[in-house]
Amino acid sequence: MISRKYSYILLLFLPLFSLAQTSTRPNIIFILTDDQRWDALGYAGNDLIHTPNMDQLASEGVYFENAFVTTPICAASRASILTGLYERTHDFTFRTPPLAADYVNVSYPKLLKEQNYALGFFGKFGMQLENRMDTLIFDKCEKETTQGYFRLVGEGWSEHIHLTDHTTNKAINFIENIAGEKPFCVSISYNAPHADDTSPLQYFWPARHDKLYSEEVIPRGPLMDEKYYQQLPPFLQDSMTLGRIRWKWRYDSPEKYQRMVKGYYKMISTIDDNLGRLRKRLAELKIADNTIIILLGDNGYFLGERGLAGKWLMYENSIRVPLIIYDPRAEQSRTVQQLALNIDISPTILDYAGIEAPASIQGRSLRPLLAGQTQSWRKDFVCEHLYELPYIPKSEGIRTKKWKYFRYLDYPGNEELYNLERDPMELNNLVGVQAYQGILRHLRTTLDERTSELDKASFSKISK
Repeated sequence: MISRKYSYILLLFLPLFSLAQTSTRPNIIFILTDDQRWDALGYAGNDLIHTPNMDQLASEGVYFENAFVTTPICAASRASILTGLYERTHDFTFRTPPLAADYVNVSYPKLLKEQNYALGFFGKFGMQLENRMDTLIFDKCEKETTQGYFRLVGEGWSEHIHLTDHTTNKAINFIENIAGEKPFCVSISYNAPHADDTSPLQYFWPARHDKLYSEEVIPRGPLMDEKYYQQLPPFLQDSMTLGRIRWKWRYDSPEKYQRMVKGYYKMISTIDDNLGRLRKRLAELKIADNTIIILLGDNGYFLGERGLAGKWLMYENSIRVPLIIYDPRAEQSRTVQQLALNIDISPTILDYAGIEAPASIQGRSLRPLLAGQTQSWRKDFVCEHLYELPYIPKSEGIRTKKWKYFRYLDYPGNEELYNLERDPMELNNLVGVQAYQGILRHLRTTLDERTSELDKASFSKISK
């Protein structure tokens, strides 16, 4: 038994022990890009785009070759990232009430803050939380809108700065002020490369990238011919007016296509610059060795394929995203083939912080995959888009490694089935082919069961 004297001495040193334990917890930086599709990355095999810092992060860390969002639109996807829940469960997208407090209470920022992490958010938030809880779950939260990519800063507001650079400056300033005091989790949520739809030019970049890609000719990708738009179901051509309008803004002439895709790439290269700048500053602060970096795209993107722009649909262009996790404490340079989702980000961040994820969370920590533990991993996932808007048809589907099945909720009987191994561009709809009726029935039933489970979860009380 410890004497009263030594107990008193031990109590004196408890704060030091607590500080030592806190200092060993990793810092976490979560970088979210807006509308960066999975192949807008050199490491993914894109030989034209200039992303050396993202490529280095992928080569030093873990690159997820099959990463997806469960809902291909920013509002719902960001809520899923925050909470680890499907859209059908958290029930938030555009034109809905704010994200309910029950769901915010199981979000990774809320739980990290309860465990003495410093929380910072900088950039595009893209959500509304009940009771403005964003003011409570972050120590510092500075949001930016997409409209207007240049900001006036400096003495007398005399200096123009690109929003991507500006957002990174704010994040670095927060890190500089908090480093060494307590572990931090910083979200850097770039507005780029989202287009500025208030301007005919759409894409904007800092002057340093004016000549980038000037000698390149962007080849027209597959599915760019007008015939692919004409092959869409008539109801989809009629209802996807927003996707078609934006296609005309960006891709309806060879000259416009070159400028727009190069502009999109330049904005991603600007993010890449800032990733390099951020990592350099972490090294200067001597905290790089204990800072995990996660990079994710919030949804996929059509660059003119099928005669469309935007996202929203269940095709690969729309739901597949880049995902990289870099943990400097582990030698993990590898590529992961298993299905990774946006709903996995929250439980992964909690896992790194040593916090058990709530049982209600529908995503899974990706850390076992980083360690090569692939047993019992998911074989499929539900994808959905439930936004109530006349010119974006609601849809839901299920994707496995080999198959994808989806249906349009407002147009009963309109279904699509693809063998992704044989038909990765999703050109041959097998719904009406007799030989595939068995797999069609199986996927229909599986999707019915999964969505029914998610519907029930949305009505149950979410708790820790």
